[in-house]
Amino acid sequence: MTGFTITPLAPRHRADWDRLYAGYAAFYKVEQTAEMRARVWGWIMDPAHEVKALVAEDADGTAIGLAHYRPFARPLAAGTGGFLDDLFVDPAQRGRRIADALIDALAEIGRQRGWGVIRWITADDNYRGRGVYDRLATRTMWITYDRKLG
Repeated sequence: MTGFTITPLAPRHRADWDRLYAGYAAFYKVEQTAEMRARVWGWIMDPAHEVKALVAEDADGTAIGLAHYRPFARPLAAGTGGFLDDLFVDPAQRGRRIADALIDALAEIGRQRGWGVIRWITADDNYRGRGVYDRLATRTMWITYDRKLG
């Protein structure tokens, strides 16, 4: 028994999701406001928006981990993939393979939707996360660039 389940994000998770997403932003040292979180929450709750989310919840229904994802076109492969934008587990809950379960659940969603790959990026110094990712996926040779606009 794992003591947690993976489920789509629901309105009942709002306060826990806020706490987790603020923790994720703090981990990456990104300034994030309540208004920014409200915007992302709105995206996830909008059935027409591409961003979706899963949460890990404990036996009491408290969200203890989150994963935000969306489909993306893969023109070179003439297919579609899934992009894992954000993955965060409450620090007090780490070591229980919650991240593994969230990624595995996303992989199952991807298989059901015909995606050819689940892709994500992480910081070079996210050593604990990279340990998980190295177990579950293949590190690629691609280097990511950002060009700021505006």
